[in-house]
Amino acid sequence: MLNRGKGEIADVIRPLVDAQPGQLPHAPMEINSGAGSPPKANARAAPEATPDQPQLLGAIRTLSLRLPAPSPLLPFEDGHWRPSEQYRILRTKISQHPKQPHLIVVSSPAPGDGKSVSAINTAGALSLKSEGQVVLLDADFRKSSIHRQLGLPASPGLVDVLRGTCTLEEALVHIQEFPNLFVMSAGTPAGNPVELLDSAAWQGLCARLRSLFRYVVLDSPPVGAVADYDLIQAACDGVILVMRPDHTNRVLCQKALANLPAGKFLGVLLNCVPDWSPAKHAGTDYYYYSSDKVYSNNQRGAAG
Repeated sequence: MLNRGKGEIADVIRPLVDAQPGQLPHAPMEINSGAGSPPKANARAAPEATPDQPQLLGAIRTLSLRLPAPSPLLPFEDGHWRPSEQYRILRTKISQHPKQPHLIVVSSPAPGDGKSVSAINTAGALSLKSEGQVVLLDADFRKSSIHRQLGLPASPGLVDVLRGTCTLEEALVHIQEFPNLFVMSAGTPAGNPVELLDSAAWQGLCARLRSLFRYVVLDSPPVGAVADYDLIQAACDGVILVMRPDHTNRVLCQKALANLPAGKFLGVLLNCVPDWSPAKHAGTDYYYYSSDKVYSNNQRGAAG
């Protein structure tokens, strides 16, 4: 059963599941037991472009991730099969979506719902496919967190590119552990984020990113919290809304859903859901893998 909790969003989510068979799946977060190593910077030429992708100019920094332990981030290693499979399902839903979105906003009704973690993991899952490169942008200028969570430098970043104080290549970071993944931090704190996003520089950057990358995943402020979100989603193709059944406020959830453009709403991603009975289809099991066995959902206890 969904936890009603203080947010009481169960009645808001269930109609979406019943009415929209193509909606995005929930992605429960589990703990990543791997500790990251300190970042190592290397000047490296941009990876070779695919036939339909222009090559980035100049040199791009390559850094190693430095993740806290434990961490729910990038759970694609052995021992984290359940969240890994959920994010791969999410990736499949996106890649097979009839509208083929390229610029994807990850937002939420309120802070604390897990949008930044979900944006990181979504970009990571998309980058595991070799057919194109993916860039993760921290567009939440007022409460930026992606650089801190991944152990990357805070700047230069998106703000600096929009101000014209650095180039796109200088602001990008190539992730050593994920060859197809690039990250752009929010950058130098901006006193005027609305003006930066309501500019020709923002529109031009989005157009260039669209031509360079297969997917652009943007972490934005919560829906309706500030004008920044509206300017971000206006330049993008689709919106994923992240909710936590034990946290998201029901009223804010309903307002967020009402404010999403119908043509851009890709679906709801449920965060921190250990097990969700409506997601189980009659007569089927979810399978979890170890090095030598396959365990169904009702055998997870035996799997250790």
